[in-house]
Amino acid sequence: MAGPTLVIDLAGPPSSTRSNEFDALIRGLSTHFERTRRGYFDVGVPVERLSIKARRTLDPGETDDRPFLVHLMGPGFGDESLFEAEHADEAVIEAALGFKPTHAVNVGAGCNQDIDHVATALLTAAIIDVLGGVVKAELPAGQERVIAGLPGVLGLVDDGYPTVLGTAAFLRAWVERLGFRLLK
Repeated sequence: MAGPTLVIDLAGPPSSTRSNEFDALIRGLSTHFERTRRGYFDVGVPVERLSIKARRTLDPGETDDRPFLVHLMGPGFGDESLFEAEHADEAVIEAALGFKPTHAVNVGAGCNQDIDHVATALLTAAIIDVLGGVVKAELPAGQERVIAGLPGVLGLVDDGYPTVLGTAAFLRAWVERLGFRLLK
C-alpha cells in the first residue's frame, strides 16, 4: 500500500455475527468491493460515507473514492504467518494492552494524500465500532503533543518507536486536531 496503515488488535476471533457485521459494514461503505477471501477486502470508499467533506467539487454522480485494502487476519481468517510476524516482538505493547492479540485487522490506504490519513482513521474507527479491539498507531515525530489529553487513549508505549493504543473515540478526536497525521 502506498498510504498510511492502522492495525486493530483483537483479543479473540470475531464471532460469526460480528464477522458478518464487519462484511456488511465494508460492503455498505464501498462503491468498489472485492472480497478475495473471508475478511479480506479490496475496496473503494467515498469520503462522504465516512463523514468527511470532499476536498474538491464533484460532478453529479461522481464520488471521491479512496482505495483501501482491509484484511482480518489470524487463525480461521488467513494470513496467519503475517499476523505472527507482525506480532512477534510486541511484549511491551501486549503488556500495555493487557492481552495477547489473537487476531488483527489491517486498514491500509492506497494513496497518501491528507484526505487518505483522515479516511484511514475514520474507516478504522467504524471497524472498531463493529469488531471491538484496540487501534495501534505508530506516531510521527511530534504527535505525542497532538494526542495528549484526547479521549480514548489507552496507553502510549515506546518499543523503538512511539505507539499510541486507543479506541474509536480516540481516532475520531485525533482527526479533529490541528497537526493530525498518521505515520505512513
